[in-house]
Amino acid sequence: MDLELEGTSALVTASSSGLGKASAEALAREGAHVVVNGRDEERLAEAVEEIDAAGDGEVVGVQGDLTEKEDIEHLVERTVEEFGGIDTLVTSAGGPPSGAFMDTDDEDWYQAFDLLVMSAVRTVRAAAPHLKESDQGTMTFVTSRSVKEAIDSLVLSNSVRMAVIGLEKTLSKELAPEVRSNAVLPGPHETSRIEDLVEQAVDRGDYEDYEEGLADWGDGIPVGRIGDPMELGDTVAFLSSPKSSYINGVALPIEGGAGASNL
Repeated sequence: MDLELEGTSALVTASSSGLGKASAEALAREGAHVVVNGRDEERLAEAVEEIDAAGDGEVVGVQGDLTEKEDIEHLVERTVEEFGGIDTLVTSAGGPPSGAFMDTDDEDWYQAFDLLVMSAVRTVRAAAPHLKESDQGTMTFVTSRSVKEAIDSLVLSNSVRMAVIGLEKTLSKELAPEVRSNAVLPGPHETSRIEDLVEQAVDRGDYEDYEEGLADWGDGIPVGRIGDPMELGDTVAFLSSPKSSYINGVALPIEGGAGASNL
């Protein structure tokens, strides 16, 4: 299917690794020009090289910390300078530390809110005028399945990420029809973080090999496995395309059917 993204411009935050990187790669494969973002200069350069090799779109790396307002503004400005505007915005961010409620303090909460919520707020605020000028402006927020079902020992993610869904739903009304807003709610995917966790478990002797550990992560998921990051990336590309032009204000779980929520 031609998603009609060739020649469009996209900004994907926190995209030097993980699901953000998969989203950027999927957009580049469809011919979109993409700005990739990350804090680590070396990792960012590697991601730009890999994404550039995978697709036909132009790929530019812009270093920046999503908890810094000035870095976000620079990120949006560079995207407009490089490509003349912004058609697609994908917001992603790393997860806050795990832990139970009584193990967190005020600073933990403020840091989680700054990372997950204010990064999205500031990016949207800076990018919205450019998205409104696009013929097919879209925003997709990469959050977590924890907004539908709380996950044990992830009180910060369970609580704070819900604000992103409230933002997404509000924007789907306030910015329409010029801009569509949606969210994806990923479950476990084979990102570098899970790879590291499985390898550590193998080193501890919990599993005989990587394959056994990975299979254990997929235990209880109806499709029988965890996700490939590109499966989420391809979904983000679809939501960013004219082919999904009647999808707006949706929070889409991508977790192989693992959730128990009816909605």
